[in-house]
Amino acid sequence: MPRGAREITLRFLAAPTDAGYSGTVGGGRVLEWIDKAGYAAAAGWSGTYSVTAYVGNVRFTRPVQVGDLVEATARIIHSGTTSMHILVTVSAGNPRDGELRPTTDCIMVFVAVDERGRPTPVAQLVPEDEHDREWQESAVTRIGLRNEIAAAMAAQTYSDAGTAPRVVLRFLAAPTDVNWGGKVHGGIVMRWIDEAAHVLATQWTGSASNVAVYAGGVRFYRPLRIGHLVEVEARLLLTGTSSMHISVHVRSGDPSTGDLDLTTHSLIVFVPLGVGGTAIAARPWVPVSAEDVALRDHAQALVEMRNEVDAERHIP
Repeated sequence: MPRGAREITLRFLAAPTDAGYSGTVGGGRVLEWIDKAGYAAAAGWSGTYSVTAYVGNVRFTRPVQVGDLVEATARIIHSGTTSMHILVTVSAGNPRDGELRPTTDCIMVFVAVDERGRPTPVAQLVPEDEHDREWQESAVTRIGLRNEIAAAMAAQTYSDAGTAPRVVLRFLAAPTDVNWGGKVHGGIVMRWIDEAAHVLATQWTGSASNVAVYAGGVRFYRPLRIGHLVEVEARLLLTGTSSMHISVHVRSGDPSTGDLDLTTHSLIVFVPLGVGGTAIAARPWVPVSAEDVALRDHAQALVEMRNEVDAERHIP
């Protein structure tokens, strides 16, 4: 990718090791691909190391099959002082016919940093045509909506007063999780989020046939370092007709002290699958405590906010 290029496309085959429990490529792996493509675009535009700050409104519209040819295209659509807003689309299809169909898209925000890890200015994006202007307008519109969603998520209380089903995974961040800056890759963190949510969905439904259909509000607060003790906590907030809305917090810290700080927070939606891979009714969950009710109402409010984001969407 030439320095300052607006767009880059990664092309590769989906491998058997990319498969999830449903037999198709897991949502967590697709999130990794999205992050890699976004990073390549951000680093190419800024000419420096860049960190993932936010990933929003990831919708998985169709599964990626093992053996598919995959294209992950990342395009710079807006730049702030130190930030780059990037539209990432993933398409896939049988390599024998070369017909690729969209599977996922989202908006990512990266921040360029210098050698000391401090935000550093980036070149300003100047629209070249009407499509560029539409993309930029969409990115700018989403900033306010994204801030509202982030504030709503940060205002919630998650404590032992909640009775909702939850799962906690704990492990050490391994050297194989490292990114180009020596810290844990943002895509790896998103895969952990998907895995924890999948475990919770599996326990709740009694079946491993569950798939992610949406991930959003993925906000990265601080870097996660190799060797850190990692805790990924997934909690059920809301069940719909065929959906499970799950909040996931990632915390990490020095294992010698056991003190863990929040690094990432996200909401992810899973649906249970029946025979033939079609969505089936989700087992309903009924809130018990006041905290349960507050978090259920919060999840319902986020659904309305996401619908507002979609309504404001102008991306061609």
